[in-house]
Amino acid sequence: MQTTDYRIAADIGGTFTDVACLSSEGQLITAKVPSTPHDYAEGILVGIGQIVEQLGLEAGNFGQLLHASTIATNAILESKGAKTGLVTTEGFRDVLELRRIRVPRLYEPLYEKPAPLVPRRNRYEVAERLDATGAVVQPLDEAGARAVGRALAQAGVEAVAICFLHSYVNPEHERAVERILREELPEGCFICASYDVLPEMREYERTSTTVVNAYVGPVVRTYLEKLVQRLEAAGFDGNVLMMQSSGGLLDVAQVQERPATVVESGPAAGVVGAARLGMAAGYKDVITFDMGGTTAKASLIQDGCVTATDDYEVGGGISMSSALAKGGGYALRLPIIDVSEVGAGGGSIVRIDAGGVLKIGPESVGAVPGPACYDRGGEHATVTDANVVLGYLNPVALAGGTVPVKAIRAQEAITRTVCDPTGIDLLEAAYGIHRVANATMMRAVKAVSTYRGRNPRDFTLLAFGGNGGMHAAALARELNIGRVIVPPGAGVFSAVGLLVADYEMGRSLSLSLLLKDGETELLEKAFSDLETSVLEGMTYETTPTLTRSVQLRYKGQGSELGVVVPPGVIVDETLNLLSAGFETEHKRSYGYINETGLIELVSLRVVASLPPARAPRVSGIAGLVDTGEIVTRKAYFGSSSGLMETPVITRMALSDTPRSGPMIIEEYEGTTIVPPDCTAWRDSHNNIVIQLGAEEQQDG
Repeated sequence: MQTTDYRIAADIGGTFTDVACLSSEGQLITAKVPSTPHDYAEGILVGIGQIVEQLGLEAGNFGQLLHASTIATNAILESKGAKTGLVTTEGFRDVLELRRIRVPRLYEPLYEKPAPLVPRRNRYEVAERLDATGAVVQPLDEAGARAVGRALAQAGVEAVAICFLHSYVNPEHERAVERILREELPEGCFICASYDVLPEMREYERTSTTVVNAYVGPVVRTYLEKLVQRLEAAGFDGNVLMMQSSGGLLDVAQVQERPATVVESGPAAGVVGAARLGMAAGYKDVITFDMGGTTAKASLIQDGCVTATDDYEVGGGISMSSALAKGGGYALRLPIIDVSEVGAGGGSIVRIDAGGVLKIGPESVGAVPGPACYDRGGEHATVTDANVVLGYLNPVALAGGTVPVKAIRAQEAITRTVCDPTGIDLLEAAYGIHRVANATMMRAVKAVSTYRGRNPRDFTLLAFGGNGGMHAAALARELNIGRVIVPPGAGVFSAVGLLVADYEMGRSLSLSLLLKDGETELLEKAFSDLETSVLEGMTYETTPTLTRSVQLRYKGQGSELGVVVPPGVIVDETLNLLSAGFETEHKRSYGYINETGLIELVSLRVVASLPPARAPRVSGIAGLVDTGEIVTRKAYFGSSSGLMETPVITRMALSDTPRSGPMIIEEYEGTTIVPPDCTAWRDSHNNIVIQLGAEEQQDG
C-alpha cells in the first residue's frame, strides 16, 4: 500500500482526543482516547497507534496527519493564555476596555463584560500617528518604543501585540516597532503586529484580533512544536496540516505565525464534515450540534454550504457571531465558519450559586481528573455524571470498555452538590442538570439561526461530538425541530471532517468604495495583487481554485455582509450581481432592503483551495455490526415518564423501518438517546434518523 493512501486525522478536545483514518478503499477506522493535557501529543500518538495496529502499518507509514484542536478556544474560555502585552498609538491605550457599547444581556443591569485579555498595566503607548490615508502626522518615537520594550521585558510578558492607528494603510511604524521589540525582548517571546494579522479598518476589532493572536500564540506554538517532535520520533515524515477556523487546512509552520486562525479549529472541522457528508446523504439544510467534554457548538448549513463570517466574538461564556447580539466576548475579525460556542459540555461543572440556582459551566473538569464517575479523583459533579445517574450512559465503561465508569461516584457527587443543598431527589436533580445544560446550549443554536434571521424549524439538527447524541433529541424538542441526524463516527466527527477538508489559504485587505462609482479596474487590480500574495504563501503542485469575496454594507451601516464575487474579470455587470447578492442576503438576515441606500464595499478577500489528492469516500465503518444481543437498563425521562426499562442497542440493530423509543444506541465513540414518543431508523448512509413525535413539538 502506498504511504499516501492513508490520511490520519486527530482532533484534540478538552476531555478526549479523537483519531480517524480513511483507507484507500473508503473504510473509516476510528479511535477515541483520553486527552493528555500535560502533553497533548501523547494522546494523539496513542490514538494513532490504535489505528495503525488495526491497519497493520508501521507507525509512520501514512502520508498526512490532519489536525484540529480546541486548545486555543479553551485557553480563552478558561483564561489560560499567555501573559500578554499591547503596544499601541499614544491615546489609544484603553481601546480594549471601551470596545463596543452593546451588551448581550439587555435585562441584566449588573452584567459585567469579561476582563480584557491584556490588563491595563501591560498596555503601553508609543508616540506616533498616521492619518486615514497612511500619511505620517507624527513621526515614530523610536526611543520611546525601545523604552516600552524594556518595560515589557521587565514585566515578564510571554507575548506582545502591536496595533497602531491606520496601520492597515501604512504598516511602516508597526514594522519598525516590531523590529525594536525583537531586539529588546527575550528570544522566544511571541510578537505579532496588526498589519500581518488583520490589515483592515476598525480600531477595536483589529486591536482585539491581534491581542487574541498574541494571547494564544505561545500556547499553540508550544504544543504544535511538541507534536511535530513526537511524530518525528515515532518515525512519521509526512506533512502535518492543521484545520483553520475558516474550514481549510494549512501547514503547521504557517499556523504558528497566525495562531488566531485556529481558534475554532475543532468546531470548523466538524461543520465541514457535516456539510459534505450531510449533503451526500440528502440533508442540505441542517443545524450542526457538536457537544464535547468542555463546550457545545452550533453552526448553520444552508443549501449544503457552510455559513462563514468575519464578525466573531470568542470568550465571555459564549463564542458567537451575530450583528444582532454582541458584547459578550473578544472580537475576532478573521474568516471563521459561523460557529456559536458555549461553555457547556460533558465535563462542565455543576454548582448551586448564591441565589440557590443551578448553574452549568463554563468551568470544566477537563480530561484530568475528569467527571466524578471516571473515578480518577474528580470531586465535582458534571453533566456526564448526571447522564450516568439518568441511565443514559453505560454505568460500567465507555469507549469500548477503555474508560471505566463507577456510577456510585456520580451519585455521590450530585447528592453532595445539588441534592443536599436543595433537598431535591437524586433523579430529579440529575434530570434538572440535563435540562439546564440543554437550555444553556440552546443559546448556541439560536445564535446561528434565530439571531441571523433563520427559523430552526426549517432545519434538521445534525448531532455529533462525544455527547451530542445524548442531548440532541431533547434540544430539538425545545427548538421545535422535528428531525435529528446522528452520523456514523459521530463521537469523533470533527476528526472525520478533517478527512474531507481542502488545503486552503486566504488573505484580506481594506478597500473602501461605492459600487455605484464603477471602479472595476481598481477592484480587478486589487484582487489580482491579493491573489499573487496568497499563491506565494502556498505550497502546491496543481493550481489551486481561487475564490474572491467582498464585504458590503449600506453606506452608514455599522456591519457588513459577505458576498462571493462571480468568476471572471470584474466588469460593470459584476458590480450589478454583487449589489443583487447583497440585497438578497440583507433581506434574509434583517428582513428588509433599503431601496435608496448606497452600497459600500469595505474589504476584499481571496481564498485559494485544493481538495484532497484522493477524493474522500466513506464506504464502510470499521466495527459497525449488530451483535444481536438484547440488553436493557432503566433510564429516566422526566416525571411524566419516570424510570423506563429501555433497550440498549447498536446502530446496526436499526433498519430502514422506524422503531419506537425509548432506546439507547451505544457505540464505541458515543451514545445516542431516543426518548419516548420518538421514532428512529437507519438510512442508506448509516445515519441514525430520529423523528420527534407530535407531542415533542409545541407547534406540531
